[in-house]
Amino acid sequence: MSSANKQNSPAAARRAKLEEARRKERARERRSRVVTIAASVAVVAALVAGGGYLMSAADKKEKAETEAKSSPVQGERTWDELAQNHVGTKVDYPMNPPVGGDHNPVWMNCDADVYTEPIPKENAVHSLEHGAVWVTYTKKADPDDIEKLGDRVGATPYSLMSPVEDQAAPLMLSAWGKQVTVTSAADARVEQFFTTYVQGPQTPEPGAACTGGVAR
Repeated sequence: MSSANKQNSPAAARRAKLEEARRKERARERRSRVVTIAASVAVVAALVAGGGYLMSAADKKEKAETEAKSSPVQGERTWDELAQNHVGTKVDYPMNPPVGGDHNPVWMNCDADVYTEPIPKENAVHSLEHGAVWVTYTKKADPDDIEKLGDRVGATPYSLMSPVEDQAAPLMLSAWGKQVTVTSAADARVEQFFTTYVQGPQTPEPGAACTGGVAR
């Protein structure tokens, strides 16, 4: 059989079709690999970008909290070298509400406790020694502010709230050795005071209990 006839034979035609099919299959595989690689790169890029955003947001939050804790609350008063003796008698404190000094051996429960009646100051001071923030108010305070601050305390372990009618201002926040007067529940210093002083660096006995004390 001549060379031309061999090239035009049915067997040659089948081989040609098979080779063409294989060529097309290899081309499809190459395109598929390219698409898969491109998609993988896009996913990795998106994850890196998203992770970077989340890390940046977390870093900003941590930085803001660190700055809040390292900066004094505007208008706060500070007392140093406060006594820490346990006594069974009433204490004549030099500030009102008291922010430290001798106190009752039993603390006032301060696990997000909101009291609607006055509480013994000697027990509350013991709570401050454990790292609690004490929110106090008078009848002159706006009822909405009292409610909002009560919600804030009710959601915050190591805090407590009660009325103190003989204090100098309608709304005050106290921690061990620290105190500030605020204008309302929306005052930015409320959040800063909580962030800084709930179990903050001023705490003489960090980690001590806020439950198992006096409750009323």
